Amino acid sequence: MPPVFATAMMIAFIEQTCIQGLRPYLGEAQRTVGTHVDVSHVAATPVGMTVTADVELIEIAGKSLLFEVTCHDETGLIGQGIHRRAIVDLERFTQRLGEKSTFLHYR
Repeated sequence: MPPVFATAMMIAFIEQTCIQGLRPYLGEAQRTVGTHVDVSHVAATPVGMTVTADVELIEIAGKSLLFEVTCHDETGLIGQGIHRRAIVDLERFTQRLGEKSTFLHYR
């Protein structure tokens, strides 16, 4: 792999930026989970260059949140697209995940 900012790292950076931006608006027991990513990585960024992510909440449909996202490095645009997240109740989500993981023990 060449020494560049990987697409997977850009997606993780976008998700983390959305999570941090939403934190002040969520209840104590609420979290968000990513449900869809449609982002193009349009330019390479050498390791060590500063990258910024800009996210804009453009749609709220019930518990579904749609963001328009862009990433830039010091020379310009490197990624753009959309990212959807869902608001979940942490306790209920954890319970359902636990129930699902018991399936692993019966296989």
